[in-house]
Amino acid sequence: MSFDHRTPMDQTRGTDRARDRRNRVVAIGLSAVVVAGLLGFGTYMLLEKSEAKENDGASRAQDGKQTEQTEQERKKLAAEPIADERTWDAKTLTRHHVGTDVKYPMKPPVGGNHNPAWLNCDGVVYEKAVPDVNAVHALEHGAVWVTHNGKASPDDIGRLASRVRSTPFSLMSPYEGQAGAIMLSAWGKQVTVDGADDPRVARFFARYVQGAQTPEPGAPCTGGIDG
Repeated sequence: MSFDHRTPMDQTRGTDRARDRRNRVVAIGLSAVVVAGLLGFGTYMLLEKSEAKENDGASRAQDGKQTEQTEQERKKLAAEPIADERTWDAKTLTRHHVGTDVKYPMKPPVGGNHNPAWLNCDGVVYEKAVPDVNAVHALEHGAVWVTHNGKASPDDIGRLASRVRSTPFSLMSPYEGQAGAIMLSAWGKQVTVDGADDPRVARFFARYVQGAQTPEPGAPCTGGIDG
């Protein structure tokens, strides 16, 4: 038979010390788990950021490549001839701001005196005829104006409208009295096309949307009037 010669107080102190040791061991173990978790999470986040950075860089490179290809295609189209295109000498197209109607020698007009307010032309398709004097001001800012006289097919009108809506510095409207079913105008330039799939449409847009013929490059196509 063995006897514990410690007093009750000594026994209590021993129990407390043992409990303290156990608590320290548990605390140390938990701390190790937390540290390991934090290290693992940190490593995961670093990998995620690295991968995201790589993906973002690849995306920018791809976007840059696509932009470069698109610009190359635009330049190629702009260099191709536009059959039956009409040209007016820019020196004969006056550019004064007037508050009255102007009698233009061509329909639709491709330049001349015009209203101080330009027609909004940031890819806008007008369902009704627009004032010549405001549309000419839009041409002065580098816009291409697509017009139709009611003889074009609904399919052609719909596809041309889609092109205009996706092209800043362009507008489209009906125009009674023009010679062709579909006509494209820029400042000093004009052509009649056979339909929306006529290759001259893409060439005209590529060459004259904010093209070299623009009298006021950098001028806006927003902030004007809506017909």
